[in-house]
Amino acid sequence: MEKEIVIISVGGSLIVPNEIDIGFLKKFRNVILKFLDKKKFFVYVGGGKTARRYQKAMAEFKANTRQLDLVGIQTTRINAQLLKLLFGNLCHPEIIEDPTKKIKVKKDILIAAGWKPGWSTDYDAVLLAKNFGIKRIVNLTDVDYVFDKDPDKFPEAKPFKKMSWLQFKKIFGEKWSPGLSLPFDPVAAKIARELKMEVVIINGKKLKRLENFFNKKSFIGTIIS
Repeated sequence: MEKEIVIISVGGSLIVPNEIDIGFLKKFRNVILKFLDKKKFFVYVGGGKTARRYQKAMAEFKANTRQLDLVGIQTTRINAQLLKLLFGNLCHPEIIEDPTKKIKVKKDILIAAGWKPGWSTDYDAVLLAKNFGIKRIVNLTDVDYVFDKDPDKFPEAKPFKKMSWLQFKKIFGEKWSPGLSLPFDPVAAKIARELKMEVVIINGKKLKRLENFFNKKSFIGTIIS
């Protein structure tokens, strides 16, 4: 029986919150290995705080939007190299940058990174899903839910366990810029809505929730569809 392909978008800030989080990487690997008998994993990795630190510094020196994007893309590729090493021989030999490229994936894990200026890795993940006919993306981030407001600033912020793409659009709009920190890229969300995809937001700091989701158990997170 052919294995199910799961696309996971891993926020770069999970990998490098301040320093590289070796503990997170080992736990993430262990979770993925538990499900390789039934699933293949395409893992997209973001740039996270590392990218935003570089972008903040470059903005001080009047970097333009393209330059800010390029440094973000390079950061995703550094993180991708780390993940490829983490999974070793289980990985497809190349790190994928062009999500629209037709490829045959014989290995159980594929690692992907940023491609073009103006495109986030969330957007790339949606294009990869479209390329392979996949209707669900799991987005590992550093929040428990999608909220209607920033919960750090507004204690009354409402969490969503389920929400529609139209609700997401109403809260977050449809624009994206380099370094923007949101649960999911609003431009990617627009394409996901058009393709009738489902995005599952899970806190990557609490990987038991990811296990519960894969095991079809109750989990803490947000389903956008």
